[in-house]
Amino acid sequence: MKWLAAASLAGLLVLVPLFAGDFYINLASQILIAAIFATSLNLLVGYGGMTSLGHASYLGVAAYISALLTSRYGFGHGAASIIALSGTTGMAACFGVIALRATGLGFLMITLALSQVLWGLAYRMSDVTNGDNGIAGLTRPMPFGVSLNSPAAFYWFALIVAGVAFIMMAIFVSSSFGSTLKGVRDQPRRMAALGFNPWMIRWITFIYAGFWGGVSGLLYVYYNRYIHPTSLSTTSSAEALLGVIAGGSGTLGGPAVGAALVLLLKNYASAYIERWNMLLGLIFLFIVLVMPTGIVPGLSKLLRRRSP
Repeated sequence: MKWLAAASLAGLLVLVPLFAGDFYINLASQILIAAIFATSLNLLVGYGGMTSLGHASYLGVAAYISALLTSRYGFGHGAASIIALSGTTGMAACFGVIALRATGLGFLMITLALSQVLWGLAYRMSDVTNGDNGIAGLTRPMPFGVSLNSPAAFYWFALIVAGVAFIMMAIFVSSSFGSTLKGVRDQPRRMAALGFNPWMIRWITFIYAGFWGGVSGLLYVYYNRYIHPTSLSTTSSAEALLGVIAGGSGTLGGPAVGAALVLLLKNYASAYIERWNMLLGLIFLFIVLVMPTGIVPGLSKLLRRRSP
């Protein structure tokens, strides 16, 4: 039944450009990017028990590296993307060594501090990042000679990348390593007594999550063709974390649903309500009170109760 529902959803997503206008196609592309970002954060929050407020670092750094290499140094998009992902993954490895010295609130504060350092550098190093003006005039790649300038072409490209990302992250959490990660999340001392290395398991997960955060950053800069220091801000990390919690942490589909909800509120509610963040807070409060485990687990439980 789950595979049938997944196949139906995949078919529906493929057909979006055939019955939607450019505005909705672009909105769907943004949702796919946000879904990859939130799902990568969920590897830390939901499966690893490591709440982070600095995940936007990987999105922003990957986007900045790609933008600088292609716009200033003449690199092709292929080489720039490889360097950007390698640099982001290496940065995640270094940040993991620092952040994993603590757990719980300490871990959250360290990730927040590291993210704020990068955000400040993006503003202050104006000779490199162009400061508050950002880097504009960027181009999109042409994989196999196919232009991604049209909304439909870019949407299908983002959908392919998102599909690969979700499959790879699903394999990761469903593997034996994913089982040990859940064990370390729930019973770290017991797992250590059984011969596992909790720190190493968390560190590998931290790096893997950073890699997919970098992938979402590449899609982000390709879509907007512009990058600004706000991509590294705490707000970006907080919105992703809010999407993970609202959709259902520790599930594969929950973060994507939560990210879509946050993005839709940003695009629609902000057009009619000046303080749309207050509305987002009220909706989040409602979800926490009515469905404490998140939208996807809550709806699944409701459907199980109603089914004969």
